[in-house]
Amino acid sequence: MELIKKIKQTEAQAQETIEQAKAHAAELAEKGQQNRLQTLEKAEQERKKEIDVAVAEAEKQGLAEVKKLKEKNKKKHQELRNKVDSKMAAALAKIMDYLRG
Repeated sequence: MELIKKIKQTEAQAQETIEQAKAHAAELAEKGQQNRLQTLEKAEQERKKEIDVAVAEAEKQGLAEVKKLKEKNKKKHQELRNKVDSKMAAALAKIMDYLRG
């Protein structure tokens, strides 16, 4: 009788140990899932931050390029105007000479 009682007690302890192990495994799985979600969220935040930095840098470079091109265009426009003005003066002088002539 004592042996049967010990066997049942051991079975009950084994069942309790199994239930505790299942609960512990479920807890670990939940913590692991939370850690993965936090890691993914952090990675997403980092990705967005890097994109924002890249966009800001691209905008800065784009504005610098626009400024550079405007200055280059202004310089070429001025050179062309100077060239045309000198030719215009010479052409007007020839026309005036022809008309007087």
